[in-house]
Amino acid sequence: MPSIEVGRICVKLSGREAGRKCVIVDVVDKNFVLITGPKKVSGVKRRRTNVKHLEPTVESLDVKKGASDEDVAKVAEKAKKSSYLTEIISPSNRTLLTA
Repeated sequence: MPSIEVGRICVKLSGREAGRKCVIVDVVDKNFVLITGPKKVSGVKRRRTNVKHLEPTVESLDVKKGASDEDVAKVAEKAKKSSYLTEIISPSNRTLLTA
């Protein structure tokens, strides 16, 4: 089971960005994390989010705590996961992530 950690790629479950993938940049406390898409890659703004609104995937990126959007974009490009981050998951496909 993937955990909530810095660098973990997650899918947003609620809000206007639901179904879009994001990267955890910082863990604020046990209930909140700081995420980013980055905006130019996946369309997710950098913001604080409740962990209940995220579903972690098995994929992760090697980013440092508090990395900027540009750093996350560079690491994603280097790891060849930019296309993975741009995919949008529909609610019907969400069961594929948890299986």
